[in-house]
Amino acid sequence: MRAVSLSIPLPDSAATERLGRRLAQALPGPLSPLVVHLRGELGAGKTTWARSLLRSLGVTGTVRSPTYTLVERYSTSVWHCVHVDLYRLRGPLDLEDLGLREYLLPGNLLLIEWPERGGSFTPIADVDLHLSYGLGDAGADGRSASLTARSDFGRRWLQTYGSTVE
Repeated sequence: MRAVSLSIPLPDSAATERLGRRLAQALPGPLSPLVVHLRGELGAGKTTWARSLLRSLGVTGTVRSPTYTLVERYSTSVWHCVHVDLYRLRGPLDLEDLGLREYLLPGNLLLIEWPERGGSFTPIADVDLHLSYGLGDAGADGRSASLTARSDFGRRWLQTYGSTVE
């Protein structure tokens, strides 16, 4: 698999939301499950990005942060979306109780915040999204996103996204 990585400056939260919308528009059909690992410090924009992606996929109603519930589920006309936050896990074995393996079926989109907290029990990512604060080309407030494809499905998604960005 040819590696695909993108680095995108995020000067403000509107840019983070725009990234979520554009990635939703570039999303291939649900031929397999899609797993996205969302990484970054507290407040880096993981939930903002996820909320924008979910809204753009057609989720209506309140899109909640899964910080306290750990798992929030949403359905669209194409995808069954599962937004997970592993920050509060006591250890990787707690992940088994969440039943994420049940969602590794075609048509399911898993957005997993803090995937490192689940260790080897965390489903393998198709795309890794890292939101960070930094210097240089990161934008006015120093935020940036880096996306890395970890599977052929993830590579197709990022290539489609990359071909639509002006």
